[in-house]
Amino acid sequence: MSKNLNHKASKLTTMSGTETLLPYLKEPTKETQPTIIVDTREASAAPKIIKGLKEQGAKIHTQALEKGDYIISDLCAFERKTVHDFVYTLTRRYLFEQLFKLKEVYAKPFILIEGYMPIVYKFSKIQPASVWGAMFALAKQGIYMIHTNSYKETVDFLITAAKQEQIVEKRTPIVHAIKKTETLADAQIFFIASLPNIGREKAISILNSYQTPMNALLNVDRWAKEAYGLGPIITEKVKQVLHTPYKA
Repeated sequence: MSKNLNHKASKLTTMSGTETLLPYLKEPTKETQPTIIVDTREASAAPKIIKGLKEQGAKIHTQALEKGDYIISDLCAFERKTVHDFVYTLTRRYLFEQLFKLKEVYAKPFILIEGYMPIVYKFSKIQPASVWGAMFALAKQGIYMIHTNSYKETVDFLITAAKQEQIVEKRTPIVHAIKKTETLADAQIFFIASLPNIGREKAISILNSYQTPMNALLNVDRWAKEAYGLGPIITEKVKQVLHTPYKA
């Protein structure tokens, strides 16, 4: 019987790290504790998470990160949002831009949503369907999602994920710089995307329809009919920005 169990255990250890939990069954040592790179602003905003990670033996390095809150390997980086902040950033259009930038430099970008998800039904200014729709859209774009109910679960998840990457997969946490050089197309997309309620995807749709930003602005009255994903409400808001005299 013991030989059979030993054979099975030996077989498991030859499998990839994603298929076995055996590395976590041993007592941790200082040499096997992971390093997690944390953005300085996140460290100040979430001291309980930092304390919890340290208590579980993680080595914490804080530095100002251009994108992301936690980096656990050369592949994986996390943007953490509370449920409340997640909903708020949806109304301000910040979230997609943040995560698309993160995706440009990390092969496995994650958004970690912390808190009680059913609270989205308590918000009066945004429909729950919009929240689920945004989550689905991010998932389709290759943004991985993790949900935790509390900061304690966030700590447990991050420490486990960091061990998986660094101890099992032998990866090292690396800060990848955001690319500073942008193409002409990037500049055109950014210009159109900065208009109210447009964002990156709609900006690309507009440029595909009108080829140049100038031509797009000259034909703003026709967006609702000719540009995919644009409606009269969004178009009207853009026209208001373009035609209203500036007041300091």
